[in-house]
Amino acid sequence: MRLIIVTGMSGAGKTVALKVFEDLGFYCVDNPPIPLMEKFAELTLERTGHGEDVALGVDIRSGEELSTLDETLRKWKAAQIPCEILFLDANDQTLIKRYKETRRSHPLAGSGRVDKGIEKERQKLEFLKREADYIIDTSKLLTRELRQELERIFVENQRYNNLYITVLSFGFKYGIPADADLVFDVRFLPNPYYEEELRPRTGEEQAVRDYVMQGGTADLFLKKLYDMIEFLISNYVLEGKNQLVIAIGCTGGKHRSVTIANALFERLEEHREFGVKIEHRDIDKDNKQKK
Repeated sequence: MRLIIVTGMSGAGKTVALKVFEDLGFYCVDNPPIPLMEKFAELTLERTGHGEDVALGVDIRSGEELSTLDETLRKWKAAQIPCEILFLDANDQTLIKRYKETRRSHPLAGSGRVDKGIEKERQKLEFLKREADYIIDTSKLLTRELRQELERIFVENQRYNNLYITVLSFGFKYGIPADADLVFDVRFLPNPYYEEELRPRTGEEQAVRDYVMQGGTADLFLKKLYDMIEFLISNYVLEGKNQLVIAIGCTGGKHRSVTIANALFERLEEHREFGVKIEHRDIDKDNKQKK
């Protein structure tokens, strides 16, 4: 039996996660009464011997009963019931935006502001986040990317370090990404912009990649960059960081930054103990501005 408590911030993707678990063959129950959860786990275990896989959605809707879940978790641990906690989180700005888009009110905001409700919710869920086995920040994840991440953890059983990395290419002339944790400038590399044939093309194409990578400077830079990032990742994991944005910039965000970002992404993707995705923020902006 595998018992997963799916919890986290309202608007962070718990409903989506439960649907994913249901598709994976888990028996799913959303928002069960906290006092009944202990008995529910025991009955499920007894009914099928080793028990079927179960996912229980728990959130702030449990009200005052939520605080009693801490005691239930201790009892399960003492009884060696295999319980894991998945905590879905997102930054406040993303949560507020999602609430505005759906026109829903936050369960703790009442007639007040959404941000105040989010603040109260974080306080009430802090004990669950502290005990969580998996913390996924969905601020930058699409639904399909969340599904892939859950499948990687719960189907492929790959090691998970509660860290999701976004490799982001950008153009300095459009501004440095506000959410970047690490920013690297690759404007020292050969620039395809000055080759008439390559100018309209992007770093997604082999001819542009070959031009940027010529001479060995880019290869040496990537080696040193990866060595540093590998060192940083292990320390970020120890610190408890769960979201890392690595921004690679060139002038327009179309040639050099795209090439290097793709190469870094491919290298990071080899290490599947953490999630990783690639984004090219400004790859098409030059073309759009010319229209």
